[in-house]
Amino acid sequence: MSLSALIQKVKTIVRKLLLKQALLLLAGVLSGFAAYASERAAGSFTAGKSCDLYVSFAKGSNPDSVKTKPGLAYDIREINKAGNFEWIRVDVPGANPRLRWIARDCGSFTMDDANRQPASAKNNGGSTGDVCSTPNKEDSYVLAITWQPGFCEHFPYKGKKPECDAINNGELVVSNLTLHGLWPNRKECGINYGNCPSSPLRLSKDTVSRISPWMPNFMYETKFGEYEWQKHGVCQARDADTYFRTAVAAVEEVNNSTVGKFILSRVGKSFAAADFFADVKKNYGDNVAKSIMLSCAGGNYLQEIRLSLPLNFETGKGLEKLVGQSDGFSRQLDKCGPYIIVESSGKSRQ
Repeated sequence: MSLSALIQKVKTIVRKLLLKQALLLLAGVLSGFAAYASERAAGSFTAGKSCDLYVSFAKGSNPDSVKTKPGLAYDIREINKAGNFEWIRVDVPGANPRLRWIARDCGSFTMDDANRQPASAKNNGGSTGDVCSTPNKEDSYVLAITWQPGFCEHFPYKGKKPECDAINNGELVVSNLTLHGLWPNRKECGINYGNCPSSPLRLSKDTVSRISPWMPNFMYETKFGEYEWQKHGVCQARDADTYFRTAVAAVEEVNNSTVGKFILSRVGKSFAAADFFADVKKNYGDNVAKSIMLSCAGGNYLQEIRLSLPLNFETGKGLEKLVGQSDGFSRQLDKCGPYIIVESSGKSRQ
């Protein structure tokens, strides 16, 4: 075989190998695309709060700023992928284009296909159906308490929380623990029990006055309270006034306890997490200690104190009665280092 013929044969073999590799690569890409391609679906989505309706959720595109209306139902047309989906495409009359994507945790939904269960249910390894968004199925609670200065300093609220603006510019001083939320839980749903069929938030003036010092957003607006009600409050049997008053009474219980005094006596200072839990055990025992978790920003800045509460918790009878025989937490520190800083609030209000 001549040299030129040999060279030509080698070129032919190389071209075939490259073509085979290209085809294999293309098959892999198409296979991956198929695994994550959107899928047709049918059903009804009921918004639990006001959320963006995206033309493209990947790009965060909502050119006309269309949002859901809490309590309004939308027809489902599509989900973003088979199995554990996060986005649902719904028909929005009056929008252009009408088909919009919404995050699944913005509300509750039912699918016509019996095999299409909410992702929150499938994530928890069981055939739970829609129990994770069915009211009055809770078996415990979590009381989330905020140290407001630490939250406002480190959470990227982007000017959407007037109480944080007031704290950070020195107009508002917060010297007590405040309410983030009272969250009904259900074991089989993990952290996804919520967004039950909603009802509008309606609070009496007396209730707003009562809870404002303990939930400072109510000093300026009701957005955060509405969010907590639509996501959590509607899943339990108390009416809105009773729900928020009960939640505030629980926060006040913690604020006035040895636990609250330990935190508040260290504003502008730091403490060792080990010392905190040792103090809780000394005053209340192991059961209360295991039912408390501290949550931090940046590893050191206190943002929240969370308490695990039983289904029938009691307020006004001390911390031990509040905690009762709760299941507790599997860990005591969330994003917290061994030493925790309690940041101070702004200057006194003029």
